[in-house]
Amino acid sequence: MYVRGLELVDFRSYARVVVELEPGPCVFVGPNGVGKTNLIEALAYVATLASHRVATDAPLVRFGAERAVVRCAVVHDERELLVELSIEPGKANRARLGRANVTRARDILGALRLVLFAPEDLSLVRGDPAERRRYLDELLVLRQPRFAGVRADYDRTLKQRNALLRSAYLARKTGGTRGGDLSTLDVWDTHLAQHGAQLLSARLELTAALSPHITKAYDAVSAGNADARITYSPSWTALPVQLENIEETLASALREARASEVERGVTLVGPHRDDLVLTLGELPAKGYASHGESWSYALALRLAAYDLLRADGIEPVLILDDVFAELDVGRRERLAELVTGASQVIVTCAVDADVPRALRGAHYEVSGGEVRRG
Repeated sequence: MYVRGLELVDFRSYARVVVELEPGPCVFVGPNGVGKTNLIEALAYVATLASHRVATDAPLVRFGAERAVVRCAVVHDERELLVELSIEPGKANRARLGRANVTRARDILGALRLVLFAPEDLSLVRGDPAERRRYLDELLVLRQPRFAGVRADYDRTLKQRNALLRSAYLARKTGGTRGGDLSTLDVWDTHLAQHGAQLLSARLELTAALSPHITKAYDAVSAGNADARITYSPSWTALPVQLENIEETLASALREARASEVERGVTLVGPHRDDLVLTLGELPAKGYASHGESWSYALALRLAAYDLLRADGIEPVLILDDVFAELDVGRRERLAELVTGASQVIVTCAVDADVPRALRGAHYEVSGGEVRRG
């Protein structure tokens, strides 16, 4: 799989730009702040329907415009597919596949499989559990797009359940009775256990599949400096979760936590509170890994995702956004060696010399809102 062409209209800093791409390495070079990352952010948005930089869509639309449009031509198995997204803040995004409208924007998921490594990925190691949950869930959807629906169902159920608990909490605090009825909580418990079990089961299986790839990738990037391992950690139980009875276990945990949840007005049990624990040797990476080790670990997480997709028979596009400036010469060369066989590697950098020779393919200069082939 590779991206043959990208067109942006009123996306971020671009009024309009068209870029023709090639298989193999593609290097975008330009000073910081000229729009290199905006290009790869648009590609990543097509693949995940989310930005890796901001939580809402509003910043994606150029100031003064009503909407942004991203068009992307994807080639897979020698067949080309045009994917189009119209991003309108405050409204549901509209999408087209092969010039035909689709019912929901998420129906385009899977058209472009992409793995992006960016400076923001340092938060995978040093940040909150939400960053690592997002990493797992996005990879789930890349492997099996149907999990976008599973995740949406869980999030919707969680929102409704939290609203019910919150209204009861506020009613109790103010001494009133309105909104204090919890008679439907059993129904929401059932839905949360059903959807949560699907999501949790998939995350556990994904963690098991990822684990050897992460150990291998970290070893390759860091030249064997430490043993990197991952463990899925449910926040609501200290016991190992068995795949065959997850729904029952989750439902039981909800019943046990009900008194505490009613007291606090929030859902305390479920995969929305879990974590992916990263370790180096015997120590947790968070809080103990050095800056260089943290970078290597974050990179290993993305390389492992890339290798797992390839093992599944999916050849994703690989994007390395401003990566090489943060790596020493040895890590640069080892990374280049690991990814030279990719169907397409898109690299951004401020200094051309930072990119290893093995990845110096098609060259693009970015400046003044324009992209020119070098």
